[in-house]
Amino acid sequence: MRILVVEDDKKIASFVVNGLKQSGFAVDHAADGEQALASARITAYDSAVVDIMLPKLDGLSLVQQLRKESIPIPVILLSAKASVDDRVRGLQAGGDDYLTKPFAFSELLARVQALIRRSTHAVEPTKLTVGDLALDLLTREVTRAGRRFDLQAREFSLLEYLLRHAGRVVTKTMILEHVWDYSFDPQTNVVDVLVHRLRSKIDKDFPKKMIQTHRGVGYVLKAA
Repeated sequence: MRILVVEDDKKIASFVVNGLKQSGFAVDHAADGEQALASARITAYDSAVVDIMLPKLDGLSLVQQLRKESIPIPVILLSAKASVDDRVRGLQAGGDDYLTKPFAFSELLARVQALIRRSTHAVEPTKLTVGDLALDLLTREVTRAGRRFDLQAREFSLLEYLLRHAGRVVTKTMILEHVWDYSFDPQTNVVDVLVHRLRSKIDKDFPKKMIQTHRGVGYVLKAA
């Protein structure tokens, strides 16, 4: 999942960006509304966290322009203003949720996850399962045939992405865009290295391999 954080306060931006990265999201950061709009026009984000008080183009104007251009990014607005009228204006401008500063990161994370669930019109499962492989989104526990694996954050994100697209080939570019926190040259081997690390944990000691390579295209996860 890829998130756009639009915040000009460096301390708050760092707090939000780092927290989302540690939670397994790919994150882009924009320090002003114009930069955010340009990014949203070329990247399909799963959600955006937008401060209202921004330079060049304020948060409400940014959201209004996104809606005008039919860019369907679910948006959580951040503001130091806590009045009902301020929240109403934010939602009327096209925001999907509103969070008042200061806030706990755990609440922001829960709201981002809920917003993504609502935007996909689906009930978010707490566990992803393919064959004998299972990933628990709440406890972050990964097991195969009852054997538990400890995955690093990026390995967990890759496995989650593959499980959500089980049976479908995902390209290296798709993985870079949705698993990493910034873009790499598609020719880089960083995806191959991460896939190798993941395979060494969930496939190595099993006769049937779940992560399969489609040469020149990408990878697919299938039930063993």
